[in-house]
Amino acid sequence: MPLFRKRPAAAPTATTAVLEVDPALAALTGDYTIDPAHSSIGFSVRHAMVTNVRGTFGSYEGALHLDGSAPARSTATLDVAIASVDTGIADRDAHLRGADFFDAENFPRMTFRSTAAEATGGDRYRITGDLTIKDVTRPLTIDLEFNGAATDVYGAERVGFEGSAEILRSEWGLTWNAALETGGVMVSDKVKLVFDISAVRAGS
Repeated sequence: MPLFRKRPAAAPTATTAVLEVDPALAALTGDYTIDPAHSSIGFSVRHAMVTNVRGTFGSYEGALHLDGSAPARSTATLDVAIASVDTGIADRDAHLRGADFFDAENFPRMTFRSTAAEATGGDRYRITGDLTIKDVTRPLTIDLEFNGAATDVYGAERVGFEGSAEILRSEWGLTWNAALETGGVMVSDKVKLVFDISAVRAGS
């Protein structure tokens, strides 16, 4: 009788288990085009230290590649026409388009190109990329919530996301301001970006 017996292989521990892929999410894998008619890209900024001015960009195009099995392989691109800025006040919009702010004549587009994506739990995701304004490119991280998927009455397969991010406009060269007699400045440096996205699967 041998003194030593070969031990049976140990069962895999819980730390080596592979997480199962949600079939419903895996089925969403594919390429999508952002639908401007059912989406919104906007911003809000503190004005005169006491209230928020809100605006949107009316003209843009974008694309998503979703990987429901491996969210880290998802990507996004967005191109925004600066001249389409709309805050509801024509004079203010003209000022924003001018040299004090966006200088839309010389820098007509704002762009975003993703560089990384991750699932952060539940229906929440985070996408990081390069935001370019006035030829200045800096990193931007957007926190997103997946609102679901559906086939609309025309047979188009849609997915929806909403999210937000905060930037300091001065980091992109948007530095114009005016001092207030009571202290503080006319326009805050911090700007909140808001996204409400409906995207249609290619070929649907």
